[in-house]
Amino acid sequence: MVTNSQPENKNLNTYKPEFPGSPVSLDSPFYIERKPWEDQAYAELTKPGSLIRVRAPKKMGKSSLMLRLIAQSSALGYQVATIDFQQADREIFANTNKFFRWLCRMVARQLKILPNLDDYWDEDLGSKLSSTIYFESYLFEQIETPLVVVLNEVNLVFEHPEIAQDFLPLLRFWHEQARHNEIWQKLHLIVIHSTEVYVSLSINKSPFNVGLSLKLPEFSWAEVQDLAQRYQLNLTDAQIEQLTEMLGGHPYLVHLAFYHLHNQTFILEKLLETAPTQTGIYRQHLQNMWVTLQEQLELGAAVQKVIASQDWVQLEPIVAYQLESMGLVKLDGNLAKIDCDLYRLYFQGQNLAAATDRSLRLQKLEQENNDLKVIANLDPLTKIANRRQFDRCLEIKWNQMAEEAAPLSLILGDIDYFKYYNDTYGHQAGDDCLRQIAQKISNLLEDSQQMVARIGGEEFAVILPRTDVNNAMRIAEKIRVGILDIAIPFMPNQIGGLPSNVISLSLGVASMIPSSQNDLTSLFVAADAALYESKKNGRNCTTLSSGLDLEKD
Repeated sequence: MVTNSQPENKNLNTYKPEFPGSPVSLDSPFYIERKPWEDQAYAELTKPGSLIRVRAPKKMGKSSLMLRLIAQSSALGYQVATIDFQQADREIFANTNKFFRWLCRMVARQLKILPNLDDYWDEDLGSKLSSTIYFESYLFEQIETPLVVVLNEVNLVFEHPEIAQDFLPLLRFWHEQARHNEIWQKLHLIVIHSTEVYVSLSINKSPFNVGLSLKLPEFSWAEVQDLAQRYQLNLTDAQIEQLTEMLGGHPYLVHLAFYHLHNQTFILEKLLETAPTQTGIYRQHLQNMWVTLQEQLELGAAVQKVIASQDWVQLEPIVAYQLESMGLVKLDGNLAKIDCDLYRLYFQGQNLAAATDRSLRLQKLEQENNDLKVIANLDPLTKIANRRQFDRCLEIKWNQMAEEAAPLSLILGDIDYFKYYNDTYGHQAGDDCLRQIAQKISNLLEDSQQMVARIGGEEFAVILPRTDVNNAMRIAEKIRVGILDIAIPFMPNQIGGLPSNVISLSLGVASMIPSSQNDLTSLFVAADAALYESKKNGRNCTTLSSGLDLEKD
């Protein structure tokens, strides 16, 4: 078992303390064992198919404990693959397939095994089942010893709900497989995450509750005293008490204080005096919390309520849980008390109530401005983009596609014989017809980059970035057929020979790769000419512009 007993003084004399903020190395005399949590974790590691979750606010010692769990795994003869989600590029979180392939490839690389992903990946089965097959039929077959997969900074996955909703249940499934499938007993999972993410997710419970849960606590008074001795500080019991009341036993805050005291950059009295100020050693830590409270006004108001009282204060459950996840308060049920004097003094000095009022006013003004912008950019009848927003968006996408040398397609559509529809059924029915068509086209768009706009009375336009001719025609036809499917009746007695007894759409399509040799006006003119051809050819059809050659552009 990995141990870290207090070293002899001669070793302390030769060991220079490192600046706090990074994981405490395995051979460091300044690591305080987290009893009894470490012993529980070491014991859990020996159980087949174990899962250990380590959670706490930032800088509470999670990474230092992770190093020791990895060392203990190696001491048990296990193979270890450490996956740190801080290393994942943003694009890895684009979709579940890319995420799971990256995860499997990273585990294989850590084990020094050729990935061979394509031999086990079946997109028809999905990425979750493919990952399971990959572990069971490939990775486990390549190793003889148990495998520990360490997943660090899983809070980054929580921030992508579309990934987390598949990833977390899969971890649970793998863990539960060990109960009845011997090969899955090889897999041990260590999941580590910061709890501050609960604030941005606006949740009041952990999104992942499986296995042995270790919530790292603050240092006790005795542990603070022990650490002071390791830093060779001759502090009295009263001084230790002062320090603990100010810092609450937060491991990083205590380490930082002792580091400065050891290097004699501060005396204790000056350190405590300046601690809750902008000139103190904790200014960055405090400012980070201050920013969060300004962004989360409900939390800021709750902190103001808590620091105004010396007693426990009743809070809404979700607010209490989120403040605890930040490390700002201690909880007894839904009763909260500020964690330490450092936070009380700092936030009192910041006049949190006034800042919250200002933020509320600014938020209200910002919301009103946003509402006005939305109104200015939306067609009031159909609630889709108006001509102004269409022109702006088309120009932006044109410039973007020019930089990427990617195709930009445009669909223009016109409701067939809409004037006669209005005359026959009245303007109210005409308005309802426009709303239904706008909604249908919006629903048929295939990604968030595509946009539909009403650019005239019965005219609609669809902007399709990164879409070639074939896909633009496919989408246009899907829209045309979709409008027929909603079957808005149109059977005027005075008009004969209509191609359909329901409302239909004529469409024109143009596509090009923007460059210095062309301009967006030519794209619009080409789509408009194609729309004219559709009308001339009997309406209720889609025509591709013959005036543009995508390959040449």
